[in-house]
Amino acid sequence: MENNQPDNLQTSDSTDSGIKTEFPAEVTNLVKDLFYPSESDEPIEWFSFKAKVKGALTVSDIEFFLGYPPSVKSEEISPEKFWKPLLAEEEWYGDDERAQVDAFKSVKQLLETNLKSMQAFRVGQIEIDLFLVGQLNDKEWGGLKTKLVET
Repeated sequence: MENNQPDNLQTSDSTDSGIKTEFPAEVTNLVKDLFYPSESDEPIEWFSFKAKVKGALTVSDIEFFLGYPPSVKSEEISPEKFWKPLLAEEEWYGDDERAQVDAFKSVKQLLETNLKSMQAFRVGQIEIDLFLVGQLNDKEWGGLKTKLVET
């Protein structure tokens, strides 16, 4: 007698975007070959941290929860400012550039669907850590991080 039970089990590489635990893996997969444009194009990564904060995060919250000293220059920027260089479609773009813009649109849609209260922050000068962060649940925040170089 054959045992067909293994055929009914999900494999570990299957994803279901409706399951919260799969969301970070889905984002990681989408951003793995994407770069944030600046003087040095840098990779974009998923990150998360635990924080029980009522309401929006402040610059001080970001510095504290991500381990920056208060002396580092930090500021909140609009999420639109974070996305602007990623979603711009220039007339001269070829297929590769258009595909990258489409990939960023997919990432943005996924984040907007799964994160609440999205905010963006810049930390540092010249070599700037850039964060787009939103609330996953009452005790956890997550989003994208990258580095900008501005001389």
